[in-house]
Amino acid sequence: MNSKVILIVEDDFLNRRLTKKILQENSYQVLEAKNADEALAILNKELVDLAILDINLGDGEMDGISLGNLIQNKQKVPFIYLTAYENTNIISEAVATSPYSYLTKPFKNSDLIASIELAIIKSSKEDKPKPSILVKDGEYKVDLPLEDINFINSEGNYLLFYTNEKTFKSRATISQILELLPPSKFIQIHRAFIVNKDKIEKYSTKNVVIKNTKIPLSKKDIFER
Repeated sequence: MNSKVILIVEDDFLNRRLTKKILQENSYQVLEAKNADEALAILNKELVDLAILDINLGDGEMDGISLGNLIQNKQKVPFIYLTAYENTNIISEAVATSPYSYLTKPFKNSDLIASIELAIIKSSKEDKPKPSILVKDGEYKVDLPLEDINFINSEGNYLLFYTNEKTFKSRATISQILELLPPSKFIQIHRAFIVNKDKIEKYSTKNVVIKNTKIPLSKKDIFER
């Protein structure tokens, strides 16, 4: 159940939904924002693989180039521009923010998907810090990369973090840890279990399977929703 998460930042509802439809048809998870404020709120919470920024985000709103500059300096998330602008000065301003691609409207669906794939591949080869969470490894505290977590089990006053290699511990509750985890990647399927969506191998109405471990599923329609 592995899929990349794409953020669309577009003020026009119809253009946003058209782009979303194209991406979903190509098995991407899609998040939406109609302005820079919504986009930054999402980027501060979610693990986003790529952002698609429209340059014109409406009157009185931060434009896509300014947003791209913020993302480039702070969020470190790869992004591409998708815009109707072909003005040389605007293109020069956009290129200065180091986008991974620049597409003008109207665009071919295949060009959009190719630009996204190339941007994700290029980004994956760059040396960037991985999002992590602080846990205990015996008597020591360590940063556990979120991508290494298979599932989390609540046991008494502690949470157990299961990875391929070992199990880590943290004194916290399910509700507290959910505040720190990106919803696009992690989902609570039982009062005592949170799973990494990307690690799910199969599921039924009773359980999900991760690394040959059956985990009880009490929210039976959660994946259908």
